[in-house]
Amino acid sequence: MSHVSTTVNVSGMTCGHCVSSVSEELEALAGVETVDVDLNSGGISTVTITSTGALSTTEIGEAVAEAGYLVVANEA
Repeated sequence: MSHVSTTVNVSGMTCGHCVSSVSEELEALAGVETVDVDLNSGGISTVTITSTGALSTTEIGEAVAEAGYLVVANEA
């Protein structure tokens, strides 16, 4: 079984509770095995999701929004 790693940037996260909320919502998505958050308090945090299949940006965005945060575009 192959694993897919997806990385998104999330704004608004400031503490461990934020990390827990986002991780919990993402881990509830089908196929998600691990969620790793690199917290940048007050800035843009990086969230890496490892799953058994590809996840749509819509379902990731909705899960993050359910936790009260916002997925933002990668800065070029």
